[in-house]
Amino acid sequence: MTAPPAVSDARTVRSADGTMIAYHTTGAGPGVLVVPGALSDAADYTALATELAARFTVHTVQRRGRSGSGPQGDRYGMAAECDDLAAVRAATGARHVFGHSYGGLVALEAARRDPGIAKLALYEPGVSVQGLISTDWIPHYRRFLAQERPFDAFAAFVAGTGPVAARRSPRWLMSAILRLMIRGDRRAKIFELLEANLHEHEEVGRLDDSYPAYREVSADVLLMAGGASGLPWVAPAFDRLTEVLPSARIHTFPKLDHFGPDQKGPAEVAETVTAFLLS
Repeated sequence: MTAPPAVSDARTVRSADGTMIAYHTTGAGPGVLVVPGALSDAADYTALATELAARFTVHTVQRRGRSGSGPQGDRYGMAAECDDLAAVRAATGARHVFGHSYGGLVALEAARRDPGIAKLALYEPGVSVQGLISTDWIPHYRRFLAQERPFDAFAAFVAGTGPVAARRSPRWLMSAILRLMIRGDRRAKIFELLEANLHEHEEVGRLDDSYPAYREVSADVLLMAGGASGLPWVAPAFDRLTEVLPSARIHTFPKLDHFGPDQKGPAEVAETVTAFLLS
């Protein structure tokens, strides 16, 4: 599809606990909320939002703990994330939601609480089944953060949650590889979000095997996956979700990995999401 140039309008809304939540609006048409994943922010989804803006008014949420929005806070949890999404939805009137990774988990939890969400497009939502999204790395990660060793913390996270090849690599080797691969602004952003990432994945662990609750989701759901992700938790999560969700279909992008929406294939993902939302 061909999208018009995006003109992003930054706005804020106050969540239930008083935290200010920013969101960026572009396009025209039915409203869609875009919910970013962990270690990401609204800016990472600019290309996806631009593509979707050809047919929709897109509101990309700057989740709490990110620049422009308030901090996660001492009482951070999934309830706060859902309150934030509800506040943005109330301000915009959007009835469609796209969520990626941890943002997909947030979107699922929000839709369980809010029957006003009509359609839900999820790319590899972070739903853990039988502990397959490991939290064993968290003690090392927390210690590295306390020691101000961000690369070691990031390496512990990647080795603990990434594809099988990453999990087999020694942490020192993963740290060395990441130092070469992650540079500049991307490195700075990841380092800024390491603390938020810890608390978000604590929520993933807390919600392990809670998927039966998604029977309460009334929205029509599209589950998307990258055929090249190599993440062992995706297939079991999709199996369980399709069992419990009242309305769900699956679409796989053979050449994309976990970062399809924000890095590898935003145009391809947007085309599929657009067709789903307009169906």
